[in-house]
Amino acid sequence: MKYAVIGAGLIGSAAARHLALMGHDTTLIGPGEPVDRATHDGPFASHYDEGRITRGLDPSPFWSRASRASIARYRGIEDATGIRFYSPVGCMMAGPSDSAQAAEMQAIAARDGIPCQALTGDALHNRFPYFAFPDDMLGLYEDTDAGHISPRALTRAQIAYALALGARHLPVQVTDLKDHASGVTLTTTAGKLDFDRVLLATGGFSRDLTGNALPLTVYGRTVTLFEVSEAEAARLTGMPALIYLDPPENHPYLLPAIRYPDGKYYLKMGGPSDDPVLETEAQITDWFRSSGDAAAGTRIEAMLRARMPDLQILSTSTLPCVTTYTPDERPALTTLSPRVFTAIGGCGRGAKNSDELGRLGALLATGARLPDWATTPD
Repeated sequence: MKYAVIGAGLIGSAAARHLALMGHDTTLIGPGEPVDRATHDGPFASHYDEGRITRGLDPSPFWSRASRASIARYRGIEDATGIRFYSPVGCMMAGPSDSAQAAEMQAIAARDGIPCQALTGDALHNRFPYFAFPDDMLGLYEDTDAGHISPRALTRAQIAYALALGARHLPVQVTDLKDHASGVTLTTTAGKLDFDRVLLATGGFSRDLTGNALPLTVYGRTVTLFEVSEAEAARLTGMPALIYLDPPENHPYLLPAIRYPDGKYYLKMGGPSDDPVLETEAQITDWFRSSGDAAAGTRIEAMLRARMPDLQILSTSTLPCVTTYTPDERPALTTLSPRVFTAIGGCGRGAKNSDELGRLGALLATGARLPDWATTPD
């Protein structure tokens, strides 16, 4: 049986690896990162940066389980490919010690058996002196099996691993999908191809191939990069990823200083705000070609300066990203027909969960039963 995975991003590349690991004839189809974002005409993905938080703590049992399963396989993927993408610097969730959010996170750590250090007052300040927190803050520091990943490097590693296992990668765009009784015919920019089963891992561009079969909402998000000197990056050695639980409706996140492909060091910060809903392919493409929302960048910069007032910033820049949500904030692991399946909808958590989401998509496409925890509502 011939399988195709459409979408060579984080989830699709993981699904291709897992299908190949199962011994299936697997072809991963999807172009790589655009050479010039401002003029690119085809689909985009959301892994074109160097820092995403990875952690076990999550209010949702599903996302916590998926994240911990993914993290457990990071070192094996790195060792098999020689591509390093995981930095286990830890992750801290911080909020008012008497808040419902802090109590919830402590309960989650106990529920899932996730080791965390609970730090307050002087202990919190002395451990992380570069952060400025109000006196009533509680920091839950997940110091093992947490930190950040390079989504670019993880995608490269997944593809390299899949190829080593016998899979193929066609860096072309799929423009049409015809599902018929004898299989699935894909029209690509390099011609037509036939497969027995197809898994769609196409993120924000999924409507191009699924129409309105899935109730997806695509949001345009803005992140801000803060350039710092090499000396400043060295001063911040040991800084964990941070998620700030105040105000509760925002939860901004912050990545430590990471070296980017241009050789410079950047801290990255983002968080939900007034994100626009992108309805059409043209709107998504225009968003990716842009620099995001300047006003959102200004709000993010204010949040960073509140948390790290002593940070020596050389420059700031904003970048666009998209997130694809489902109504229940669970991935769309669905069967569209006996031959077409989906693994779509990271719901803002896709990067850190991508290996497990790819595995679940691969299981679905082969007709295997998904584990109970993956189908049980939270």
